[in-house]
Amino acid sequence: MSLLPPPLDTLPLPIIGAPLFIISTPKLVIAQCIAGVVGSMPALNARPASQLDEWLAEITEALAAWDRAHPDQPAAPFAVNQIVHKSNDRLEHDMRLCVKYKVPICITSLGAREDINAATHSYGGVVLHDIINDKFAHKAIDKGADGLIAVAAGAGGHAGVKSAFALIQEIRQWFGGPVALSGSIATGGAVLAAQAMGADFAYIGSAFIATEEARASDAYKQAIVDGSSDDIVYSNLFTGVHGNYLAPSIRAAGMDPDKLPQSDPSTMNFGGDATKAWKDIWGCGQGIGAVDKVQSAGEFVAQLKREYAQARARLLEREYA
Repeated sequence: MSLLPPPLDTLPLPIIGAPLFIISTPKLVIAQCIAGVVGSMPALNARPASQLDEWLAEITEALAAWDRAHPDQPAAPFAVNQIVHKSNDRLEHDMRLCVKYKVPICITSLGAREDINAATHSYGGVVLHDIINDKFAHKAIDKGADGLIAVAAGAGGHAGVKSAFALIQEIRQWFGGPVALSGSIATGGAVLAAQAMGADFAYIGSAFIATEEARASDAYKQAIVDGSSDDIVYSNLFTGVHGNYLAPSIRAAGMDPDKLPQSDPSTMNFGGDATKAWKDIWGCGQGIGAVDKVQSAGEFVAQLKREYAQARARLLEREYA
């Protein structure tokens, strides 16, 4: 296990809730943090841009109030995801607000910039950068990221094609800092498996879509409950970056999920058009076969905690059998 920097060194559970485009709002983030896992949201979910100030104030005040009322059970820290890509014309504005509120964890995606990392470090924040291969991992650390989010095959939304085993073992050959693993994790047993492979944290996204606090339609949540890995389609059509999506939503939009054309990566966009696309085309990972109901985020985290403890107990029984 890595020597973890604050605030990652005091998490009740080794879980980070992934930032869900459109879906994650303060309501979900607060519920995740209070339940004991890192809650996160993309800065771009706040629209207009001025709403981000309100959201960050709401989260910081709610978590501070919780901590005052529950000194023996403090909330986990929260994170904000920044899309570090030229199409994101809000990046500087949103980073100024993260600095203002001293957001504990900054998750950077689609580009690594030294100035973004320096801004987070200026108040003691931690930067985790998501990557899909070892080449990008080296670049992120070279530019000052504190840790990595290894986005392996099967992750929801923008995802890579590398096996989790391959990706983690390559990173761990040279990097001893914080690593979270993303890709089809939806049970406590999978959280323990991620740690056994060498990750410090499990990075869970799609399963949180099927929670009461998530800003997703009932149809979207039910599709996750009803779906399995067979319902996931990997395509770059919708944003210019390859990602995993629910086939039923693609069919509902009038397209054949088995015959999707390729998109030109130069058309990558995270502005209003991307938001409209993701309202109809639902991002989702391959781990949803383990999701059998819609429940609160707190109930889901409690389930993960039970499953994690049971998985650890089974391993100990086998070790001493």
